[in-house]
Amino acid sequence: QLQASGGGLVQAGGSLRLSCATSGRIFSIYSMGWYRQAPGKQRELVARITTGGDTNYSDSVKGRFTISRDNAKTTLYLQMDSLKPEDTAVYHCNTVPLFPTYWGQGTQVTVSS
Repeated sequence: QLQASGGGLVQAGGSLRLSCATSGRIFSIYSMGWYRQAPGKQRELVARITTGGDTNYSDSVKGRFTISRDNAKTTLYLQMDSLKPEDTAVYHCNTVPLFPTYWGQGTQVTVSS
């Protein structure tokens, strides 16, 4: 499983940085992504980064979130700025495409208005 960390409670407009430690094998082979799931909503892939460092974002977070990867530490990051209440969700890291085997508990992000 891949375990995300760094979530918490923040006011609207604030920032958080999520981290996800992975194995070297996963990191070197797969594109990686950050997914989120809010109660009553479908799971959403919000950011993706390829092994070469190319990035893509969902329209809902574009310009506010930044995905990055540290290949030496085999760690994935998500810098979240200008947070909005609608960003409230459990955030997970996983490969892209998603492999259920790697699905962990995620980290809760709550943004208050």
